[in-house]
Amino acid sequence: MNTKRRILAINGSYRNGGITDQAVDSLVADLQGLDVEVEQIRLRDVPIRFCLNCRECMQQPGDKPGTCVHKDGMTEIIEKIEAADGFILAAPTNFYSVTALFKRFSERLAVYGYWPWGKPAPVFRRAKLPQKPAIIISSCAAPALMGRLSYGTNKNLKVAAKTMGAKVVGSIVTGLIAQQPKRELPKRTQRRARKLAPRLVA
Repeated sequence: MNTKRRILAINGSYRNGGITDQAVDSLVADLQGLDVEVEQIRLRDVPIRFCLNCRECMQQPGDKPGTCVHKDGMTEIIEKIEAADGFILAAPTNFYSVTALFKRFSERLAVYGYWPWGKPAPVFRRAKLPQKPAIIISSCAAPALMGRLSYGTNKNLKVAAKTMGAKVVGSIVTGLIAQQPKRELPKRTQRRARKLAPRLVA
């Protein structure tokens, strides 16, 4: 029987081999050294339709995610979220926030909300359940501190984690990534990933 912890990485970067890919790959490699099972989903490779804001999925009671009217790649992602013991959520900063790829994914997390017609606000289905650990990864052209404090990227990643029933236990922000066309992941970011990896399996 497989008793390894299962970590799911969801990567919202547009570019193959960019800083976000490198940061996720670095953390994944560190986790594999800790004898856990890791799967990475690159959202650019998955067909996900836009949320219709119909709230059909939110009318269904219970702790389990509601069923979306769309039948696409998000259906399998939700199944993998349910089976995972922890998460990596990653996106570079585009126009002060996460990419449209990640935003489209996060809007489809509406299945984790219960919001019957006539009620003033939704309830998170996972709010009263044990929280799973999550590490968020972002990057930006500005210095890392500015990206962390001034942009909406990390906030969006944290909201997605909360919606999925996860608690952020660490973050990686790489700044000044637009100084050259192809930048290698800084050594300090690699060290940060190595330091944070055990928090997903603690």
